[in-house]
Amino acid sequence: MTHPESKLAELGLVLPPPPAAAGSYVPSVQTGSLLYCAGTLPIIDGKLTHAGAVGREQTVQSGAKAAENCALNTLANVKAALGSLDRVARIVFVSGFVNAVDGFADSPAVINGASDLFVKVFGEAGRHARAAVAVNGLPRGATAEIQAVVEVRD
Repeated sequence: MTHPESKLAELGLVLPPPPAAAGSYVPSVQTGSLLYCAGTLPIIDGKLTHAGAVGREQTVQSGAKAAENCALNTLANVKAALGSLDRVARIVFVSGFVNAVDGFADSPAVINGASDLFVKVFGEAGRHARAAVAVNGLPRGATAEIQAVVEVRD
């Protein structure tokens, strides 16, 4: 099996530093074998990579890239919590939020940016249950936000 961090390198992706909590919460909480990850935004090198609503400032394709960047930040938080992505047994659940215009119906296509990354990195263990929801705004005007629940191996 390819190690998740090696797979990221093969994809030409680098984990960013884990994002700090932006409020009165922690980036992740482990209870039993589950790690609950707080929402992450598409921030790379301290800068928001995608702002604005899909259907206005952003396209479905650029929204999917925003969701992928969110997933990278989620993985950075997972690594910070567990010490290694090798401890991920499975991505269990992903909540995806898409900043979008009223009536936007393609949230699943946007959140596929995150889901596809998890599958590329973890294979079958990256397949997960999911919600993909359009909203009228996200923190800092971000285009997407991802939350995840991860099963942890000892």
